[in-house]
Amino acid sequence: MVSLTSFCHSSLPSSSSIDSLLPTKTHTVITRALKFHSLGGDHLRFNRRQFHQKRSFALRSAVDEVVIVPSTPSSNTEEPKSEPVASLKLKLLFVVSGLNKGLTANVNDIRKADAAAKELEATGGPGDLSVDLDRLQGRWKLIYSSAFSSRTLGGSRPGPPTGRLLPITLGQVFQRIDILTKDFDNIVELELGAPWPLPAVEVTATLAHKFELIGSSKVKITFEKTTVKATGNLSQLPPLELPRIPDQLRPSSNTGSGEFEVTYLDADTRITRGDRGELRVFVIS
Repeated sequence: MVSLTSFCHSSLPSSSSIDSLLPTKTHTVITRALKFHSLGGDHLRFNRRQFHQKRSFALRSAVDEVVIVPSTPSSNTEEPKSEPVASLKLKLLFVVSGLNKGLTANVNDIRKADAAAKELEATGGPGDLSVDLDRLQGRWKLIYSSAFSSRTLGGSRPGPPTGRLLPITLGQVFQRIDILTKDFDNIVELELGAPWPLPAVEVTATLAHKFELIGSSKVKITFEKTTVKATGNLSQLPPLELPRIPDQLRPSSNTGSGEFEVTYLDADTRITRGDRGELRVFVIS
């Protein structure tokens, strides 16, 4: 990924260096064009602008393979501004891939993810949610949380541990945001182990919140209720609403509300940083 970023900012390479930068077919066309042009050929004109267009096409093709949609190509000789952002997004996704949403991340993994996120945040900027609140709308899939490295389902807050102590397997995690009703739901898929020969029980827990915008990029959420719905073979069972812990019995570390800042947001990727230093990366689902 570092080489891709360097390539995005590089100046026009010589024909001898094209071999290491472009796919074979594009390389053949450009190399012949450069050689023919240097001999003063009149039948094929290949200038710096055309080269930039071909090089941009090669980069966009590489990015498209990882489902990151680029902006419309620029008509001038400069590289499209979206390409550095796209390459930084690709770098971040590469760093957090394979970490099981952060559950298997070690200290080095957390450091690399944080550094990659900061690069994207610095380039893309946080944006102004007071103007573009509708960009939050939708169902977002969590692909990384730095707090899950604590090996608890509560992340940076207290929660049931995963692993051998309790037979709980964490599945997909989503955030469903409705800007009209101000609903903010954390949706967690879980698999609960059962004694043999009983099969595991699959459930979906929905932690319902209301949200409000604070300033231009900070969001405050307030907990309302938790609903558990069995899925799989037990999907015919009605959902169960768990009783809420009275405020006077609630631990001081779990007040039922929280805040986070949206540090990067575009049509398909969102980065947030929580009030306890938690880094989260989401993609639109």
